[in-house]
Amino acid sequence: MILFDLDGTLVDTAHDLAYALNLQRERHGLEALPFEVIRPYASHGSKGLLAIGFDLTPEDASFAAMREEYLALYDEVLTRQPILFDGMAELLAQLDERQVRWGVVTNKPRRFTQPLMQNIGLITRAACVVSGDDAARPKPYPDTLLLACAQAEVNPKMCWYVGDAERDIQAGIAAGMRTAVALYGYLDVTDQPAAWGADVFVNAPLDILKLI
Repeated sequence: MILFDLDGTLVDTAHDLAYALNLQRERHGLEALPFEVIRPYASHGSKGLLAIGFDLTPEDASFAAMREEYLALYDEVLTRQPILFDGMAELLAQLDERQVRWGVVTNKPRRFTQPLMQNIGLITRAACVVSGDDAARPKPYPDTLLLACAQAEVNPKMCWYVGDAERDIQAGIAAGMRTAVALYGYLDVTDQPAAWGADVFVNAPLDILKLI
């Protein structure tokens, strides 16, 4: 089974995530940030987005309220323009044709994962869809990946986990899976994927066919 991270690996959601952040900045009297500045943080959830948008960390007193405000704004725009990465639709069709099951494991809360997967027409095709709040601990812990395997009744050793963030690779390794870094995703210039310990790197979705 091939398991994908969602944002930055399966689906290009950066434009909607950035749009919500700039809506929030506008609310607080700040100018919009260029999309190119926000994009590398799109795989880091609200923590990363609030860091680049407002220089906030979870230790700041206003972080929790700002996070809820951001999530409420994103809730309104999350299906504005999500698109599959170039080549991903063909990859999924090839996996289906070869009867290779695939699924999604994301740190995105279920309140966003479900409507997003429905919007792009993949919710019924995936063997499993596991969100960050479906288990006790999200990535980099292996809990959600192991839950996905349990739901699909697949041994973790028979799985690949594909992601574009270090925590994806950490979680995959901890779950006993083989791992691949999606270099086409939301990596920042400061990221060092060669140091993450992944088995392989993929430059485009169709490269994943070489893993099976």
